[in-house]
Amino acid sequence: MQTRKALVIFSGGQDSTTCLLQAIADYGRENVQAISFHYGQRHAIELEKAKWIADDLGIEQTVIDTSVIKQTTNNALIDDAQEIKAAQDGDYPNTFVDGRNMLFLLLAGCHAKQQGISDIIIGVCETDFSGYPDCRDVFIKSMNVSMNLAMDYTFNLITPLMYLTKAQTWEMADKLGYLDYVQKHTHTCYYGVEGGCGKCPSCLLRNKGLQEYMAQDK
Repeated sequence: MQTRKALVIFSGGQDSTTCLLQAIADYGRENVQAISFHYGQRHAIELEKAKWIADDLGIEQTVIDTSVIKQTTNNALIDDAQEIKAAQDGDYPNTFVDGRNMLFLLLAGCHAKQQGISDIIIGVCETDFSGYPDCRDVFIKSMNVSMNLAMDYTFNLITPLMYLTKAQTWEMADKLGYLDYVQKHTHTCYYGVEGGCGKCPSCLLRNKGLQEYMAQDK
């Protein structure tokens, strides 16, 4: 019987950390690996958090430099000179990095295949997502088909948070016994402020979800 293994695309943020914790519970610590990407993000502090969390949880982590993406696109997430803004008038937010999740999934697939891993977990979400088209379920499913065809390998792209609100993601962390851990050790702020700036779209979404979850009768 082949052992089930999983590769988690891991940023060090709330969502991917919750996915990593769930994977450990589901597959067993020894059957889970993490892969992280340095793409020139202005909040590179998240990679420091990711390394700390992976080490703390005893998870093998691979970090890949994908900063070449800065040569093909420009946006507020990789350009310190730009003010971070939420979506306006139907446009995408200026933190959208063209092709980012497509590139992450492709490279994760290459790595997973070499490791004999089929299950790739990514914490994208349609419910509370920030307006990014590469967080949609239809994109993930299409990418799954394309990767299987391109590498002649059976990948399973798994999205545990796809239809959860941010409050429900906090609930998942709590049920796993890691609510305080995720609060304390993960990084979400787009500006890279330790503990969060409390003002950027990412901080606002994270804090709103936590407040909603804590306000529920449990």
